[in-house]
Amino acid sequence: MAYPVTYYCPRCGAVHELEREGYLADKTVTPYPLEGWSYVDPDEPFEDEEGVDGVRFVCGADEELLLTGEELPDAAEAPDSGCGEPFYLSFVRFEEGEEIQPERGDDRVTIGVGPQRPRGPDSPGGPSGPHGD
Repeated sequence: MAYPVTYYCPRCGAVHELEREGYLADKTVTPYPLEGWSYVDPDEPFEDEEGVDGVRFVCGADEELLLTGEELPDAAEAPDSGCGEPFYLSFVRFEEGEEIQPERGDDRVTIGVGPQRPRGPDSPGGPSGPHGD
């Protein structure tokens, strides 16, 4: 028996509905795919399908969009037709009875691009002293 299950878009808060079987093994909903997981569209078979690790939604692209805009709580600022960006429902994966954790991506962040040392004069500046030094 299938049941309607709702998922919030992690970018804008719009609510999407997906028909699911009674047993859910959802891991996470993220704005990006988990590394090593494979996804299908909501209208493709995904329940207990071999090689399917989740569902890729496009916010507002399907008829299953339930709530948007003013229908959501004040904290959410979803556009009336969703944001149009993809988001991903990832299922729990097991290998040999052990839950598989997604691989960690590169956590390094580069902030700005520029010189390796602060910019400024090569020597201290300022007004000259009483003797013109």
